[in-house]
Amino acid sequence: MSNKALVPESKLGLNRFKNEVAQELGVPFSDYNGDLTSRQCGSVGGEMVKRMVEEYESRL
Repeated sequence: MSNKALVPESKLGLNRFKNEVAQELGVPFSDYNGDLTSRQCGSVGGEMVKRMVEEYESRL
């Protein structure tokens, strides 16, 4: 599987969103995240997906 964004222009917005969620969850994201646990990274990714699904469902 590729880690390429389907819409390259979305990368900046997704990074902002990721940092916003990380800050709200208290996960110290930075340029280097090698010292974070899988649980910390997973909590950020999971919350992002949860919010995106909620947003999509609210538009149906």
